[in-house]
Amino acid sequence: MRLLGIDPGLRRTGFGLIETQGRHQVRYVGSGVIRPNVSLDEPSRLGELYAGMQELLDHYQPEAAVIERVFVNVNPRSTLSLGQARGVAIAALAARKLPIAELTPLKIKQSIVGTGRASKEQVAAMVCRLLQLSSTPNADASDALACALAFWHAQQP
Repeated sequence: MRLLGIDPGLRRTGFGLIETQGRHQVRYVGSGVIRPNVSLDEPSRLGELYAGMQELLDHYQPEAAVIERVFVNVNPRSTLSLGQARGVAIAALAARKLPIAELTPLKIKQSIVGTGRASKEQVAAMVCRLLQLSSTPNADASDALACALAFWHAQQP
């Protein structure tokens, strides 16, 4: 199964794709970041995010997706913007009729590192180790790959 992980954000939305075969085989397919033009107003950036998601889905053809749940920030405006970006990503996935799962950052960190208090660097290091990557993807792409890996792990009996 080709699984797409999404780490949503209005400035940067990370994505990571893995391909699984059976219970023990996982392979890195690709990862990156969708970066809407920050000089645009928020509605235009959301439009660019949607277009970027469509391009991503056309290119990689995932069979399912998992997206990180929004957590509440100290700044309500940031939380709202993050929620809007997340909604746009979900809308793009739903338009393709992909199954969509959601995981909290805590659950992702627990699954990948073993503790919900893991740092971004610890998560990235484990993603590299689990996928046998020769270089570390940027933080947003690494978080998206972690999201996909955590969902895959949760499906194992």
